[in-house]
Amino acid sequence: MDSATTIAIASIITAGFTTGIGCMFPAFSEGKAVASALSSLAQQPDASSTITRTLFVGLAMIESTAIYCFVVSMILIFANPFWNHIIAK
Repeated sequence: MDSATTIAIASIITAGFTTGIGCMFPAFSEGKAVASALSSLAQQPDASSTITRTLFVGLAMIESTAIYCFVVSMILIFANPFWNHIIAK
């Protein structure tokens, strides 16, 4: 197996793991954040605007982790920086 094939296989496997883990754990975290926010809203309905605003900011930050993992996966598949090194040889 030549080095280009090895890099292609490693890139595809890494992109799969990155996408899988990068989507799974933020989803669990978002579920836990929403459950905690609903619990807080049930205990203190007067603070709903503050809790909701903080929840949405937190969800956006959690979701950005999944987006970064997706971007890394797309870079590994379509714009792999190791290809230029192999092609130059």
